[in-house]
Amino acid sequence: MMDTGPMTGADPAIERAEAILADEPATQAERERLAEVERLGVNIIEALRTVYDPEIPVNIYELGLVYKVDVGDDNRVMLEMTLTSPNCPVAETLPGEVEHKVASVEGVEGCEVKIVWDPPWNPSMMTEEAQLELGMIY
Repeated sequence: MMDTGPMTGADPAIERAEAILADEPATQAERERLAEVERLGVNIIEALRTVYDPEIPVNIYELGLVYKVDVGDDNRVMLEMTLTSPNCPVAETLPGEVEHKVASVEGVEGCEVKIVWDPPWNPSMMTEEAQLELGMIY
């Protein structure tokens, strides 16, 4: 074993590696933004779980009616969802209710709901819990 003498400081290679691995300001900002969007996403889903199709005792999120939730750089939310049927009796009111609930989430700066019909909704899109609650297993 070779004696290298007393340790006089940190190894320069380790210092360089730590400097390379240290967060750059942009990377730290990106991480913070990702954490904020993730927090908003959780809260948006909780808000969506309070919206029900009046004909079905299951919330629209568990029914599988929500297809996409995008949080923009300005914290405005674009949400794509469908209805159980094009003739759904709440087709006129449900999107507005969803917009209101999502826009009321702390940190959200507004919401726009777009109704889409592709893919068409079918009962197999429900969560397992919703299927069990309704007695419809797929």
